[in-house]
Amino acid sequence: MKFRFSLFYFLFAFLGCSSSNGDIDKPENNGGAEEGNIEVSGDKVIVTPLSYDQAFRNPMMGWRDVFSVGLDPIPANYPLPYGSVYKEYIPWDRIENVKTDGVEKVIAYSNHRWEGIEKKNIKVIPRVYIHWMGTPAVSDPDRLDGIRFPSDIAYTQEPGTPYPMIGGYFDPTFQDRVKALVEKIGKAWDNDPRVAYIEMGIIGQWGEQHSPMIGTYWKPHDADVHEANKTWIPGIEKTLGDAFTAAFKNKKVMVRYAYDFKDYEFGYYWDSWGIAEEDVRGYEEMMKMGNRWKVQPIGGEICWNWGDFSRYSSLTDILANDATRKKIIKQIRDLHCNHLGYFSYARPEVDFSQDALMKNAQTVQKALGYRYILSEFTYNKKIENGQAFNISFKVKNEGSSPFYYNWPVEIMLLNKNTKAKVWSTILDNVNISQWYPGENWDDTAEKYTIAPQTYEVKRTLTLDKNLATDEYIIAIAVLDPAGMVPSLRFATKNYFTGGVHPMGYIGVGKEISKYGIATSAFNNVYTDLTLHYEVD
Repeated sequence: MKFRFSLFYFLFAFLGCSSSNGDIDKPENNGGAEEGNIEVSGDKVIVTPLSYDQAFRNPMMGWRDVFSVGLDPIPANYPLPYGSVYKEYIPWDRIENVKTDGVEKVIAYSNHRWEGIEKKNIKVIPRVYIHWMGTPAVSDPDRLDGIRFPSDIAYTQEPGTPYPMIGGYFDPTFQDRVKALVEKIGKAWDNDPRVAYIEMGIIGQWGEQHSPMIGTYWKPHDADVHEANKTWIPGIEKTLGDAFTAAFKNKKVMVRYAYDFKDYEFGYYWDSWGIAEEDVRGYEEMMKMGNRWKVQPIGGEICWNWGDFSRYSSLTDILANDATRKKIIKQIRDLHCNHLGYFSYARPEVDFSQDALMKNAQTVQKALGYRYILSEFTYNKKIENGQAFNISFKVKNEGSSPFYYNWPVEIMLLNKNTKAKVWSTILDNVNISQWYPGENWDDTAEKYTIAPQTYEVKRTLTLDKNLATDEYIIAIAVLDPAGMVPSLRFATKNYFTGGVHPMGYIGVGKEISKYGIATSAFNNVYTDLTLHYEVD
């Protein structure tokens, strides 16, 4: 026996009027509508979850902040409307000022700067650097300005040069010190749940690996021709590549330029997205890297203080220009970009109350990172304590990148009244980091010519707990391993505050007559600020 429940068909047939899924900003106000289409076929319930069209915050993707919790007052509306990561520039001398400083100093400084971010479900992308353009601010050691070598690495800066030219980067002990530093930060950060990815940094202004450069593939940044131990550092590519590969077995590492570190499998941070002067050096070089994006993140920032972006005064102006915004989105799609700055509380010209800015920012957010669409969820309509039952679901990624870590997927039963979890299990052999988006972006059609694959997960589970005979809610969630709490969300209106996606009612030890959950019971994915993770 097979039949279908459809609210829209019901309203059309009996009331003679049409219905809407409601305002995407307020999916909880959709009246008594049931959750999409519910099809019952034999002993199975097949749910087509309602799609959620708005951009929203999800872990380790999207608009990236540069706001520092440990330095700046936390705004009342923190975190960002869309972002879930921020970049942390870390002066070398603050985590190691002398050779004998241990990993404890790295951990202490990290704790100082990142205090409480787990409560906001925010993760960090740290970048250690040495040289920041500006004058050292001695009164505030957390300021970023100046040259930040450890006190026991001597250097002399020649007048008129942009970076230390004698000693410093070219000191005979420098590369051994780099190895030791990277080993320390690896011990501190490789298993720290607060860390999303690592930007290699260290070399050059702002840690952008120019001035001096890693190698000689590209012309010097501040000279006409290359000169060893002046415009570039011989041997540093292998030193850094080997050190970061050894130190970070769990976290993804990103480097500044795709033409460097070709013998290593790193991701990239391109800090000049959209700027014409960087199209060849940045965009085209990264395009040569093929499928690197499938296993390593691509990120960076949109900068408006040089090149053809000098005509803009802010990110707001950049995004307001249709041609520029479309170019950035094309590059995001082509390069499978995961995250971008400067959409930040640290930028006073970024005003989140501007409707035009937020509309354009939402368009970019929906292109960035992953966007998992849950198109179908199937389960047995009645299950029994101690017995096996089947579930399956279909998902596809309409974003630009995968999620880069294999977080666990949980199936759970909830009390239908309190929504409290009464039973759950983690699905074996589900790797969400391999839910890839499409490929070969067609800018005219605004879609990938190789459409994203639909991934189907089928599992036989056992209700290994004695539950009272009753009606429950079956739900799905993706958990942050740091605390095993719901965190990553699907783009569906079937949502309960706290990161849980309810699929339908299910009977335990009894037949039930209704499987669809009224959308008035759902909460808004976008406005949920309760998500968090745990730090030991």
